[in-house]
Amino acid sequence: MKRYEETHPWITFEATQINNVLPRQWMLLGEARSKCDHLAGTPLQPRLADELYTVTLVKGALATTAIEGNTLNEEQARGILDGTYKAPPSRQYQEQEVRNVLDALEGLHSRIMSGEDIPITRELICDFNRQVLRGLESDPDVVPGEIRTHSVAVSNYLGAPAEECAYLLDRLSEWLNGPTFVSDDPEYQFALTVAKAVYAHLYLAWIHPCGDGNGRTARLVEFLILASSGFVPMPAAHLLSNHYNLTRTRYYHELARASGAQDAIGFLNYAVEGFVDGIRVVIEMVRDQQLRIAWTNFVHEGFAGQPTSTATERQRALVLAMPMGSTIPKSEMDGLSPKVAKFYANAGPRMLSRDLNHLEKMGLIRSVSGGYENQAQTMLAFRPPIANTEP
Repeated sequence: MKRYEETHPWITFEATQINNVLPRQWMLLGEARSKCDHLAGTPLQPRLADELYTVTLVKGALATTAIEGNTLNEEQARGILDGTYKAPPSRQYQEQEVRNVLDALEGLHSRIMSGEDIPITRELICDFNRQVLRGLESDPDVVPGEIRTHSVAVSNYLGAPAEECAYLLDRLSEWLNGPTFVSDDPEYQFALTVAKAVYAHLYLAWIHPCGDGNGRTARLVEFLILASSGFVPMPAAHLLSNHYNLTRTRYYHELARASGAQDAIGFLNYAVEGFVDGIRVVIEMVRDQQLRIAWTNFVHEGFAGQPTSTATERQRALVLAMPMGSTIPKSEMDGLSPKVAKFYANAGPRMLSRDLNHLEKMGLIRSVSGGYENQAQTMLAFRPPIANTEP
């Protein structure tokens, strides 16, 4: 009998609790599968595709380190990614923490997109730990990438016995790579994939195999499972880390409750809810792009019957430069974009007024208190009809 079986009886390498998932969670998993399919099958404009990848990558990396106490913000993390931010000496360790996770995530992205099969092994988990601790100062008994030889505690939680961590990582790898999380039914396979990622995270938190960086290591493994599954688009694979950070207090509460109750199902339910919340936000970003494309086409069609001239080009550029859902003061209209500014650079004040009046007559903009709004929201009227049941 292993010592951990007495000290950590919740480490069972069993997933029978999945059968106890509540109906609501099954419904959420179905929604998550549908939205992942939607996201994966939606052509995105190159600019938005790049922005979506960057935003989710930065949020994921920042969240992974913020849970551990890193206080850099999203703008600074993005600056680390594109090379425009350099932290002051007192915070260089925080910059290094974020850089390490960004590098690890981008490396995994490249390997996954090249078609490489990356099985979970003890060596891989240790390599992830080496990556997240690279260049950081550690306690004398912490060796990045090495299994600890001493006891560790996080708050009131004591990690698994040090002498059994190597064994437990091998058991965990065998379990995750085995048949437990495999199904011939694609619909059920998606649910098992999410469960596999969450269980991997939870078990690594329970085992705590390394002297430091275990949380970051666990979240890299979780990302790898989701991103390499063939079910979860890359932007969505970062969502769980962001969820854990946004709900940090509950995250630690659910971790503690899972071990105390010796039942992982509560943590799985919590993770599924956060995943769905996150992917709903991503889908809204996609819908905004689709609305923008529909609006752009509508504007071009509106000008199609008019003679091509500098005036029509100028007016079209003006209305398309107006951000959706915002009121723009007249005084700011002629500087909405470099293209618009060039059109009005040498024009008299009456030209802008004439253009605005013309666009309003075309039904493309409207005058409101404080300025003008475009009429892009009229595109929503062309959605499939649905009954309004609100009181």
